[in-house]
Amino acid sequence: MLLEVAENANTYTPLGPSDVRIVDDRYVLWMGRGDEPGWNVAQRFRLRADEVEAVRDELHEILRARGRTACTWEIGSSATPDNLVDRLLDLGLVDDEPTPLAIGMVLTEAPAQASVGVEVRRAQTDDEHLAAERIAAIAFGMPEPTEVHRQHDPNNLVYLAYVDGEPVARASAAFGEHAVSLFGGSTLPEARGRGAYRALVAARWEDAVARGTPVLVTQAGPMSRPILARLGFREVCEIRILLDEFDR
Repeated sequence: MLLEVAENANTYTPLGPSDVRIVDDRYVLWMGRGDEPGWNVAQRFRLRADEVEAVRDELHEILRARGRTACTWEIGSSATPDNLVDRLLDLGLVDDEPTPLAIGMVLTEAPAQASVGVEVRRAQTDDEHLAAERIAAIAFGMPEPTEVHRQHDPNNLVYLAYVDGEPVARASAAFGEHAVSLFGGSTLPEARGRGAYRALVAARWEDAVARGTPVLVTQAGPMSRPILARLGFREVCEIRILLDEFDR
Protein backbone atom coordinates (compact mmCIF):
# COMPACT_ATOMS: atom_id res chain seq x y z
CA MET A 1 0.00 0.00 0.00
CA LEU A 2 2.85 2.44 0.73
CA LEU A 3 4.21 1.83 -2.76
CA GLU A 4 0.74 2.53 -4.16
CA VAL A 5 0.47 5.81 -2.24
CA ALA A 6 3.98 6.92 -3.23
CA GLU A 7 3.41 6.06 -6.88
CA ASN A 8 -0.13 7.45 -7.17
CA ALA A 9 -0.44 10.23 -4.62
CA ASN A 10 -3.59 11.88 -5.98
CA THR A 11 -5.42 8.54 -5.87
CA TYR A 12 -5.15 8.27 -2.08
CA THR A 13 -4.89 11.78 -0.67
CA PRO A 14 -8.04 13.30 0.84
CA LEU A 15 -9.97 15.54 -1.52
CA GLY A 16 -10.05 19.27 -0.96
CA PRO A 17 -13.36 21.17 -0.92
CA SER A 18 -13.35 21.74 -4.70
CA ASP A 19 -11.46 18.64 -5.86
CA VAL A 20 -12.93 15.85 -7.97
CA ARG A 21 -11.57 12.32 -8.32
CA ILE A 22 -12.78 9.74 -10.82
CA VAL A 23 -11.68 6.19 -10.00
CA ASP A 24 -11.87 3.65 -12.81
CA ASP A 25 -10.40 0.15 -13.01
CA ARG A 26 -8.17 1.46 -15.82
CA TYR A 27 -7.08 4.83 -14.41
CA VAL A 28 -7.64 7.54 -11.81
CA LEU A 29 -8.28 11.16 -12.81
CA TRP A 30 -7.90 13.89 -10.19
CA MET A 31 -9.06 17.44 -10.92
CA GLY A 32 -8.16 20.33 -8.64
CA ARG A 33 -9.04 23.96 -8.53
CA GLY A 34 -7.82 25.19 -11.92
CA ASP A 35 -7.06 24.52 -15.56
CA GLU A 36 -3.28 24.26 -15.23
CA PRO A 37 -1.94 20.79 -16.09
CA GLY A 38 -0.64 20.27 -12.56
CA TRP A 39 -4.20 20.61 -11.24
CA ASN A 40 -5.46 17.87 -13.58
CA VAL A 41 -3.63 14.60 -13.07
CA ALA A 42 -4.26 11.18 -14.63
CA GLN A 43 -2.49 8.25 -12.99
CA ARG A 44 -2.64 4.63 -11.78
CA PHE A 45 -2.91 3.24 -15.30
CA ARG A 46 -3.89 -0.42 -15.66
CA LEU A 47 -4.51 -0.52 -19.41
CA ARG A 48 -4.46 -3.21 -22.04
CA ALA A 49 -2.32 -2.47 -25.08
CA ASP A 50 -5.41 -1.85 -27.22
CA GLU A 51 -6.96 0.64 -24.76
CA VAL A 52 -4.43 3.47 -24.76
CA GLU A 53 -5.95 5.67 -27.47
CA ALA A 54 -9.51 5.12 -26.27
CA VAL A 55 -8.66 5.98 -22.67
CA ARG A 56 -6.90 9.16 -23.77
CA ASP A 57 -10.03 10.19 -25.70
CA GLU A 58 -12.16 9.35 -22.67
CA LEU A 59 -10.02 11.48 -20.36
CA HIS A 60 -10.15 14.40 -22.79
CA GLU A 61 -13.94 14.20 -22.88
CA ILE A 62 -14.18 14.28 -19.08
CA LEU A 63 -11.76 17.19 -18.80
CA ARG A 64 -13.40 19.22 -21.56
CA ALA A 65 -16.78 18.84 -19.84
CA ARG A 66 -15.25 20.67 -16.87
CA GLY A 67 -13.59 23.37 -18.94
CA ARG A 68 -10.08 21.93 -18.71
CA THR A 69 -7.67 22.16 -21.65
CA ALA A 70 -4.61 20.23 -20.47
CA CYS A 71 -3.50 17.59 -17.99
CA THR A 72 -0.49 15.63 -16.85
CA TRP A 73 -0.11 11.87 -17.06
CA GLU A 74 1.85 10.29 -14.20
CA ILE A 75 3.12 6.89 -15.33
CA GLY A 76 4.47 4.95 -12.37
CA SER A 77 6.64 1.87 -12.24
CA SER A 78 3.54 -0.35 -11.98
CA ALA A 79 1.65 1.16 -14.93
CA THR A 80 0.58 -1.02 -17.83
CA PRO A 81 1.22 -1.60 -20.65
CA ASP A 82 4.97 -1.61 -20.11
CA ASN A 83 5.54 0.68 -23.10
CA LEU A 84 2.90 3.21 -22.06
CA VAL A 85 5.33 6.14 -22.00
CA ASP A 86 6.50 5.44 -25.55
CA ARG A 87 2.91 5.00 -26.74
CA LEU A 88 1.92 8.36 -25.29
CA LEU A 89 4.95 10.13 -26.74
CA ASP A 90 3.95 8.75 -30.14
CA LEU A 91 0.49 10.28 -29.60
CA GLY A 92 2.02 13.74 -29.10
CA LEU A 93 2.50 14.02 -25.36
CA VAL A 94 5.80 15.52 -24.18
CA ASP A 95 7.89 15.43 -21.04
CA ASP A 96 6.62 17.83 -18.38
CA GLU A 97 9.72 19.99 -18.14
CA PRO A 98 11.77 20.90 -16.21
CA THR A 99 11.32 17.79 -14.02
CA PRO A 100 9.61 14.99 -15.94
CA LEU A 101 10.90 12.28 -13.61
CA ALA A 102 9.94 12.00 -9.95
CA ILE A 103 11.06 9.40 -7.43
CA GLY A 104 8.55 8.01 -4.95
CA MET A 105 10.10 8.05 -1.47
CA VAL A 106 8.86 6.76 1.90
CA LEU A 107 9.81 7.58 5.50
CA THR A 108 8.73 5.18 8.28
CA GLU A 109 10.95 6.40 11.14
CA ALA A 110 11.52 9.80 12.70
CA PRO A 111 13.60 11.98 10.35
CA ALA A 112 17.26 12.51 11.13
CA GLN A 113 18.94 15.84 11.71
CA ALA A 114 17.21 18.46 13.82
CA SER A 115 17.07 22.09 12.72
CA VAL A 116 18.13 24.83 15.12
CA GLY A 117 16.75 28.35 14.93
CA VAL A 118 13.78 27.45 12.71
CA GLU A 119 10.18 27.68 13.91
CA VAL A 120 7.40 25.91 12.00
CA ARG A 121 3.71 26.77 12.27
CA ARG A 122 0.61 25.75 10.37
CA ALA A 123 -0.70 28.54 8.17
CA GLN A 124 -4.09 29.66 9.46
CA THR A 125 -4.81 33.26 8.48
CA ASP A 126 -5.21 34.66 4.97
CA ASP A 127 -1.95 36.58 5.40
CA GLU A 128 -0.10 33.38 6.33
CA HIS A 129 -1.51 31.51 3.35
CA LEU A 130 -0.59 34.42 1.09
CA ALA A 131 2.96 34.33 2.46
CA ALA A 132 3.10 30.59 1.66
CA GLU A 133 1.86 31.17 -1.89
CA ARG A 134 4.39 33.98 -2.36
CA ILE A 135 7.29 31.77 -1.24
CA ALA A 136 6.25 29.02 -3.66
CA ALA A 137 5.92 31.52 -6.52
CA ILE A 138 9.39 32.95 -5.93
CA ALA A 139 10.98 29.52 -5.48
CA PHE A 140 9.48 28.18 -8.71
CA GLY A 141 9.88 31.34 -10.77
CA MET A 142 6.18 32.19 -11.08
CA PRO A 143 4.34 35.53 -10.71
CA GLU A 144 3.79 36.50 -7.10
CA PRO A 145 0.15 36.38 -5.96
CA THR A 146 -1.58 39.43 -4.54
CA GLU A 147 -4.46 37.59 -2.88
CA VAL A 148 -5.34 34.09 -1.82
CA HIS A 149 -8.61 32.17 -1.98
CA ARG A 150 -8.82 29.28 0.45
CA GLN A 151 -11.31 27.05 2.18
CA HIS A 152 -10.85 25.38 5.53
CA ASP A 153 -9.69 21.80 5.07
CA PRO A 154 -8.41 19.88 8.12
CA ASN A 155 -6.88 17.10 6.01
CA ASN A 156 -4.83 19.30 3.66
CA LEU A 157 -2.60 21.65 5.63
CA VAL A 158 -0.02 24.30 4.76
CA TYR A 159 3.06 24.91 6.92
CA LEU A 160 5.38 27.91 7.19
CA ALA A 161 8.96 27.89 8.44
CA TYR A 162 10.24 31.07 10.13
CA VAL A 163 13.81 32.24 10.62
CA ASP A 164 14.31 35.33 12.79
CA GLY A 165 10.54 35.79 12.80
CA GLU A 166 10.19 35.92 9.00
CA PRO A 167 8.53 33.26 6.84
CA VAL A 168 11.18 31.77 4.56
CA ALA A 169 9.84 28.36 3.49
CA ARG A 170 6.55 26.58 2.99
CA ALA A 171 5.22 23.07 2.48
CA SER A 172 1.92 21.23 2.54
CA ALA A 173 0.67 17.84 3.69
CA ALA A 174 -2.33 15.69 2.85
CA PHE A 175 -3.34 13.43 5.73
CA GLY A 176 -4.70 10.22 4.21
CA GLU A 177 -5.83 6.89 5.61
CA HIS A 178 -2.53 5.11 5.05
CA ALA A 179 0.12 7.85 5.06
CA VAL A 180 0.78 11.57 4.94
CA SER A 181 1.70 12.82 1.48
CA LEU A 182 4.13 15.74 1.29
CA PHE A 183 3.82 18.41 -1.40
CA GLY A 184 5.12 21.82 -2.35
CA GLY A 185 8.25 22.15 -0.25
CA SER A 186 10.02 25.39 -1.24
CA THR A 187 12.42 27.86 0.35
CA LEU A 188 13.33 31.42 -0.55
CA PRO A 189 16.74 31.47 -2.28
CA GLU A 190 18.34 33.69 0.36
CA ALA A 191 17.27 31.34 3.17
CA ARG A 192 18.47 28.05 1.75
CA GLY A 193 20.95 26.01 3.75
CA ARG A 194 19.57 27.08 7.14
CA GLY A 195 17.48 24.00 7.90
CA ALA A 196 14.00 25.24 6.96
CA TYR A 197 13.29 22.29 4.67
CA ARG A 198 14.34 19.79 7.34
CA ALA A 199 12.20 21.57 9.92
CA LEU A 200 9.14 21.37 7.67
CA VAL A 201 9.63 17.62 7.24
CA ALA A 202 9.99 17.19 11.01
CA ALA A 203 6.82 19.18 11.72
CA ARG A 204 4.78 17.08 9.31
CA TRP A 205 6.23 13.88 10.78
CA GLU A 206 5.13 14.98 14.24
CA ASP A 207 1.60 15.65 13.01
CA ALA A 208 1.57 12.30 11.19
CA VAL A 209 2.48 10.52 14.43
CA ALA A 210 -0.16 12.48 16.34
CA ARG A 211 -2.82 11.36 13.85
CA GLY A 212 -1.81 7.71 14.08
CA THR A 213 -0.28 7.41 10.58
CA PRO A 214 3.50 7.57 11.16
CA VAL A 215 4.46 7.35 7.49
CA LEU A 216 5.49 10.12 5.10
CA VAL A 217 5.45 9.67 1.32
CA THR A 218 6.45 12.08 -1.41
CA GLN A 219 7.40 12.32 -5.07
CA ALA A 220 10.83 13.90 -5.11
CA GLY A 221 12.61 15.83 -7.82
CA PRO A 222 16.39 16.12 -8.24
CA MET A 223 16.73 19.04 -5.81
CA SER A 224 14.87 17.49 -2.88
CA ARG A 225 15.90 13.86 -3.32
CA PRO A 226 19.39 14.14 -1.72
CA ILE A 227 18.18 15.91 1.40
CA LEU A 228 15.24 13.51 1.78
CA ALA A 229 17.65 10.58 1.56
CA ARG A 230 19.77 12.11 4.32
CA LEU A 231 16.63 12.43 6.45
CA GLY A 232 15.93 8.71 6.09
CA PHE A 233 13.53 8.50 3.12
CA ARG A 234 13.81 5.37 0.94
CA GLU A 235 13.30 5.32 -2.83
CA VAL A 236 10.51 2.91 -3.81
CA CYS A 237 9.41 3.77 -7.38
CA GLU A 238 9.75 6.10 -10.38
CA ILE A 239 7.06 8.30 -11.92
CA ARG A 240 7.43 9.67 -15.45
CA ILE A 241 5.35 12.83 -15.91
CA LEU A 242 4.03 13.72 -19.38
CA LEU A 243 2.23 16.87 -20.49
CA ASP A 244 -0.97 16.54 -22.55
CA GLU A 245 -2.07 19.94 -23.90
CA PHE A 246 -5.00 18.64 -25.93
CA ASP A 247 -6.95 21.93 -26.31
CA ARG A 248 -4.22 24.57 -26.07
